[in-house]
Amino acid sequence: MASLLGPLSSLLSQTSIDDHEEVLKAANAALGKSAKDVDAQHVKVVALLKLDRFDEALRTLEHGGDALKQRARLEWAYALYKAGQPGKAAEIAGQVGGGQSDRGMRHVEAQASYRHEDFERAAALFAQLASADAHVPDEDMDLRINTGAVNAQMEWSGLGHLVKEKKPQREDLQAFETAYNAACGSIARDELGQAEVLLRRSRDLCDALEDLSEEDKHAELLPIIVQQIYVLVRQGRTEEAAQLASGIAVKDITESSTHHIADINITAASSELTNPYLTHRIIHKSPETITPDRPFAYQSAAMHRNNYALDLLSQKYSGIIFSTTSAVAKHPSPTLDANVNSLGALNAAAHARNQAGKDAIKAILPVLDKRPTDVGLVLVAVQLYVFAGNHGAAIVLLESLFSRLQQSTNPADLEVRYAPGLVGTMVSLYSARGQTSKSRAELAKAAKYWRQRSTSTTSSPIADRALAHLYKSAGAALLASHDSQDQQLASEIFSDLRAQDKDDRYTNAGLVAALAFAESSSITDEQLSSLTPVDRLTAGIDVSALEEAGVAKAPAPTPSATATKRAAPSAADVSKKPTKIRKTKMPKEFDPNKKMDLERWLPLKDRSYYRPKGGKKAKAKQAMLTQGGVVDDSRENSRPGTPGVVAGEVVKASGGGQQKNKKKKGKGGKW
Repeated sequence: MASLLGPLSSLLSQTSIDDHEEVLKAANAALGKSAKDVDAQHVKVVALLKLDRFDEALRTLEHGGDALKQRARLEWAYALYKAGQPGKAAEIAGQVGGGQSDRGMRHVEAQASYRHEDFERAAALFAQLASADAHVPDEDMDLRINTGAVNAQMEWSGLGHLVKEKKPQREDLQAFETAYNAACGSIARDELGQAEVLLRRSRDLCDALEDLSEEDKHAELLPIIVQQIYVLVRQGRTEEAAQLASGIAVKDITESSTHHIADINITAASSELTNPYLTHRIIHKSPETITPDRPFAYQSAAMHRNNYALDLLSQKYSGIIFSTTSAVAKHPSPTLDANVNSLGALNAAAHARNQAGKDAIKAILPVLDKRPTDVGLVLVAVQLYVFAGNHGAAIVLLESLFSRLQQSTNPADLEVRYAPGLVGTMVSLYSARGQTSKSRAELAKAAKYWRQRSTSTTSSPIADRALAHLYKSAGAALLASHDSQDQQLASEIFSDLRAQDKDDRYTNAGLVAALAFAESSSITDEQLSSLTPVDRLTAGIDVSALEEAGVAKAPAPTPSATATKRAAPSAADVSKKPTKIRKTKMPKEFDPNKKMDLERWLPLKDRSYYRPKGGKKAKAKQAMLTQGGVVDDSRENSRPGTPGVVAGEVVKASGGGQQKNKKKKGKGGKW
């Protein structure tokens, strides 16, 4: 029969079977007669992929051997990608022509690279596919959707400087998928207001689709609503989030990772679950157990932090200390990895047993002695000192960390030392104590380090938003200095910033101000035209009214945070009516109508109305015992002054003279 009808591929080409189950049955029947028929094996693999039976497709490929894998390499890579092995799938797809010759293989490689969190490679592949001519209908829209997803993931993973399009384009508002991806990118940049608008737009576009069934619309809307709940919770609008969460069924979400994220967001929006042990039971789950669509790295890190927070509320301190200490020990210290540093903060909270204030500081300091370069632990201690109002101790603690890092021979430690976040923390502490010169010096050192590091490498001098903010802060601080070297450094910093973004008004204004101090002749008309015109700045100012009002008096200077003395009260403050004292602050038997004694602060014997008991003898004795007071030398019986004191000047007493009535040793009393 098989020899008459020919191979299975010829049979299928002569028929019109639309049911993949029927195709699978025909392939199995052919393999029953010839188990090594590569054509039948290939047809079976395609049928299994169409039926979403990816594990069976992989087993068929393994059973077919190298011959089948070489022939069905595209299907093999796609099956690996869908079965949860994106790394191997990207490797296999990239071997065919380097990912350049076959368009289908490049699509699979790009998708697998995205899922493997190799976002730079995925972005490059999607850019190549978009630039080449396509012969597949609607491929341009698919590529735009995938590119938007990659850009959002790059924002989340700290590669936002590689994203070219930050603001949503008009094309992004034409499909619910592109609007959703644009919203995810806004969330990653903490633009929550814009994200909410985009999510509402995505929901409206999805509801308006006519070619989707109600069941498909419901499946597409669930992830959008879950993301919208997250945005509302982040904005503090928990009531709206809870109301939105009450209208969705989490059980209808098919993706396991999205299902668990929905449970977390709904629990965060709910005000009913106040029992931490019950909450722990509902949403505590390890990200590694979520298969096959495992969460991304940043999602897994957030889930781990949620689990630790639930453990803290459940008072599982010993377990948290053990697990976080083990996790931190696996990474080099110090580090700028936010996930590792957050583990250090959780470790500190477990040692403090959820306490705050001085008790927490006492519990954390011994741990800090063992791990002095743990950035997360140091920042927790600094924050506790700030809450306690002890900015000086916080500065000393952070300065000691900087000193250790500067003495290290590892270049990575210097990168941590001059990290924009740590530098900003130190500058904030200095500013709180009014130490402007130290703030300026710290910013200048950080700016010099990063500029030297950028010139020694091929990377861009300003490759990150945080570093750009550091440069701006340093430039503004150096402009306030009267040192010519500081002014020159400020002009160089703003020149670098302007080379990266010519449309930044802050940078243009800073550059003109710096050049005005350093070399005003180098200011160009283009730089001046970028500034806001003076007429626009003074448009709402009435000069005549200001002249009639006169010159405003400068406000009285306020004492700084480091002042130890209070300023003398003014005449206006003295003339004010005294405030009423609370009864709890008054002494017993206090009579408010009785006039207070003006000499109540003096010792009793120094008051003008003091009269010692005993008459004249007591007065004479009192005069003899006077020390530092006024002595009447006119009286004959007055006691002579202390030797060595002449007219208020202390001099050395002369010795060698004999003393009258000197008592013998052993028989005298006290001198």
